[in-house]
Amino acid sequence: MTIFRTVRVALFTVIVAMAAALGGAIPAAAAPLPTVVLVHGAFADPTGWDGVAAQLRGQGYPVLTPSNPLRGPAHDAAAIQSVLDTVEGPVVLVGHSYGGFVISNVHDPDVVSMVYVAAFAPAQGEVAQLALDPIRFPGSELLPPTLQVELVDDPQGPMGRNLDGYVAPDRFHDVFAQDVDDATAADMLAHQRSIAVSANLEPSGPPAWADVPTWYLVSSQDRVIPASSQRFMAGRMGAQTTELDSSHASLVSHPDEVTAAITAAAG
Repeated sequence: MTIFRTVRVALFTVIVAMAAALGGAIPAAAAPLPTVVLVHGAFADPTGWDGVAAQLRGQGYPVLTPSNPLRGPAHDAAAIQSVLDTVEGPVVLVGHSYGGFVISNVHDPDVVSMVYVAAFAPAQGEVAQLALDPIRFPGSELLPPTLQVELVDDPQGPMGRNLDGYVAPDRFHDVFAQDVDDATAADMLAHQRSIAVSANLEPSGPPAWADVPTWYLVSSQDRVIPASSQRFMAGRMGAQTTELDSSHASLVSHPDEVTAAITAAAG
């Protein structure tokens, strides 16, 4: 019995030693990748993110592309928050154009970074229209006759109706996405969604960007939000800023660069 006990003890000692050695050699499991939530802006829908979303998913990122109601910052931020409530773990929140105004009004402790793509990034009390101020930031072509308005059915509007704005079809390619081909522009136009005019006049709440790291992609050839306005907002945020030689629709015309910025924000 003594011999058998001695052998068992010796074997146990060897096994413990091997386990300790192997344990030190095996790296810790990598932290899960954050979920990327891509929020579209006015005159668009979630399909505008298709190219970027495909690249991110190919790199292993969980990606969500929720529909932005385009009814007003507070209402739309609540809609995006309802999507974030379904996500477990860290989130990278990305907004294009008016989508930047929306994500600026989303306050969720799981958001670890924010990316603005040719987007509004308002301070508290500002309205979107202020970023298009032709005195300080000349150059926007989002004016009549490019900008058209129409009455639409809207449960959020007075008496179930609202005044919405949209880009005139014959001006869409030249103003919104001048650096994509005709077929791509036609597809984007087919997915255009109008925005409540009142959304551009609703003051922003406290900015979420004040509390998290931010990235900003400036579109230097933007004919909707002038590049000078974008640079001002990016500088005010202290965002890590990159300039693209792009139209307003950089998420479509420069998906590689937009994806790279998002993965940088994801750490």
